[in-house]
Amino acid sequence: MLSVAIVGPDGAGKTSVARALERALGRPAIYLYMGVSPESSNRVLPTTRLLRWLRRSRRAGATTPRTFGAQAPAAGSGDGAAKRLRRSLRAAAHLGNRLAEECYRQGLTWWHRKRGRVVLFDRHFFADFYTTDVEGAGRLPLSRRLHGRFLRHVYPRPDLVLYLDAPPELLRARKQEADLETLEAMRRNYERLAEAGLPYVALDARQPLDAVVAEAAAVIHHFARHRALPARAKLPA
Repeated sequence: MLSVAIVGPDGAGKTSVARALERALGRPAIYLYMGVSPESSNRVLPTTRLLRWLRRSRRAGATTPRTFGAQAPAAGSGDGAAKRLRRSLRAAAHLGNRLAEECYRQGLTWWHRKRGRVVLFDRHFFADFYTTDVEGAGRLPLSRRLHGRFLRHVYPRPDLVLYLDAPPELLRARKQEADLETLEAMRRNYERLAEAGLPYVALDARQPLDAVVAEAAAVIHHFARHRALPARAKLPA
């Protein structure tokens, strides 16, 4: 079978559409979150949970008030080098875990596809990091550059991308987690995926959920039969 990435800015309805398609597609299908948020993931490695716990513990320790009378350790000549080493080790650990997490979910994708299921991705790593790590815009740390090369040259891409789009005012009204400027930037970044050589269809997420799901299902069925795209939907103004 095939893999379908459902992408779009916050508030576009990615999770709702993917979950509804899992039930309404009319053929075996499975939902798989392919983003970086452990809270949203339906499949996650134990190491990801551990790193998240360590990060929370470190933040909690940083806000713990110092005991009265205690003094900070004196700065020594090796402090700067030690901090750089710790940062490098943390970056390497996070990069290694991120690659392992991405490979783990791709392994699940292969497993389900071998069993004849359509894999419905909620987000996708290649899409989310396309304009940053993959394209390498701006000066990025070494770990981000290595991650981008992995996604560009090694990591499998989805067979089909469905981009859910709506005006930023509507996205903001649905999910008030980002400002209008950020949402507009997200829209432009996802629109640039059309340049990445992926089978890409833009769907109007202003419609009711049932209408978006029906249109997405029609695109998936057409692509599954013909391995070609129908006429592209018009992007919202």
